[in-house]
Amino acid sequence: MTFNLRYASDQPPNSWFQRRPVAGAAVRSASPDIIGTQEGLAPQIRDLAADHPEYASVGIGRDADGGGETATIFYRRQRLCVVDQGHFWLSSTPAAAGSTGWGNILPRMTTWVRFRDRDTGHELYHVNTHLDHEAADARTRGAALICARIDAFDPGLPVIVTGDFNAISRADPTYEVFLAAGFTDLRFAARDDLGPTYDSYHGYRPPGPGGAHIDWILGRGPLTALSFRLVDTAVGGQYPSDHFPLMVTLELPG
Repeated sequence: MTFNLRYASDQPPNSWFQRRPVAGAAVRSASPDIIGTQEGLAPQIRDLAADHPEYASVGIGRDADGGGETATIFYRRQRLCVVDQGHFWLSSTPAAAGSTGWGNILPRMTTWVRFRDRDTGHELYHVNTHLDHEAADARTRGAALICARIDAFDPGLPVIVTGDFNAISRADPTYEVFLAAGFTDLRFAARDDLGPTYDSYHGYRPPGPGGAHIDWILGRGPLTALSFRLVDTAVGGQYPSDHFPLMVTLELPG
């Protein structure tokens, strides 16, 4: 699952207090094994961990002091274990916490985890990110950096990339960077689309035409996308975020 949580504002409407139970309902309805989140602040991440004790998480704040928004990855602790993990910033100094570059004012970062399935022994990488919302050059160069870092992973293992890319799929150079690196958009590769077919960003408005599909789940390597689902959970008209969570069910070989 990829899930832009929308940062934890305390201002109604759509405060985190109002959205928290709906976010929980969305996670429970989809029951993913792995969730790549974006925008979550530390208290928000703690709330989700408390609401869903079946998940553990990997993530740090993007700012130099360790605060700020995160790209936290949640995973089902009974099924998966962490083999390796890391973080890097989308700049010319990717090891420097809080660094910026290429026109982005806010720091942008990526969190990655190498997982092993406790039952089958299968391993895969999950890479989760949130690209800049203003600077196009920062998005394309950030995407290129992510792909370069992925090229250093074990080449025999599948890689999943999730995120809010702030770029419309099939209509932005950022998308082409990932395709050129061998990634497939699993929304379109999935054998079954379980619907609905809205775009991922809705801005708390009722879903329909006029959104933007800026949240993606990409894949590379030995895997098959069995189904794609947009999770449109709402309770009393309240959505969990201004983005819909997206989910892909995968089959690994062996």
